[in-house]
Amino acid sequence: MKPTVFVPAHITGFFEVVRADDPLRTGSRGAGVVLDRGVETSIKVMRSEDRTVVRVNGEREHGESVSLRSLEILREITGFMDGVSIHHRVDVPIGCGFGASAACALGSVLAVVRELELPVTVNSAGSVAHRAEVELGTGLGDLIAEMTGGIVIRTREGPPGYGRTDRIIDRDLYVLTETLGELDTASVIGDEAKVGAINRMGAGMIRRLLREPTPGMFMKLSREFATGTSLITPELREPMEALSEGTLGASMAMLGNTVFALSADPDAGGDEVYGIDFSGARFL
Repeated sequence: MKPTVFVPAHITGFFEVVRADDPLRTGSRGAGVVLDRGVETSIKVMRSEDRTVVRVNGEREHGESVSLRSLEILREITGFMDGVSIHHRVDVPIGCGFGASAACALGSVLAVVRELELPVTVNSAGSVAHRAEVELGTGLGDLIAEMTGGIVIRTREGPPGYGRTDRIIDRDLYVLTETLGELDTASVIGDEAKVGAINRMGAGMIRRLLREPTPGMFMKLSREFATGTSLITPELREPMEALSEGTLGASMAMLGNTVFALSADPDAGGDEVYGIDFSGARFL
């Protein structure tokens, strides 16, 4: 199966939702960190068919998925008719705040564009995947961060080409995580009361971070956001407090039943340890 695309995972610390009639003007502003593990996507073209088959870690997906929707949009735009078999190898928890859906969507589009030599640029591929994420409610801002790498500040919502990003200059740090289960992103960003609380807390946080663009301030604001929005679940509070010790601070991954921290010490706690990826999505 070829080609293979690696899209790193991404954890959001805080955000605010921006909605528009156009899905390419819809998204989120905020900040997060890109991990050195994520999703590897390989494809195989089936010339005799015009369908898409998606497998995640060897298991076939049935029904609507963000990868399938991404290729439907790509077919609409380019008119390609070939069948495609997609395989995602996901190396982070799924549905737990690691941006896996965005990584799958982007990896699918990039792999197909390269293999079939479609007239689509990298930013346009990102726009296709972002549109699928917005339509299905699986995410709002992970994708542009996963294309950027580092500790990313999303200063304008939307896909690459429209959205804007900046990065925090940091020293060697690790991302420590502890995951207790899944959380449905759509159930949060589709709830107007929760979105209202998110936007009230998120407003002004980017300006505060840009005034003091450090990993420590990022974690401070993330913690303030998690508690102020009441998104953090009671079961996450104890591991969050434990992970705060000996690190730059801990908070909840948005949106997942996961706590994360930044630390110069990879042995400071947590169930999993990640490095930070500074390169973003790429072909292997």
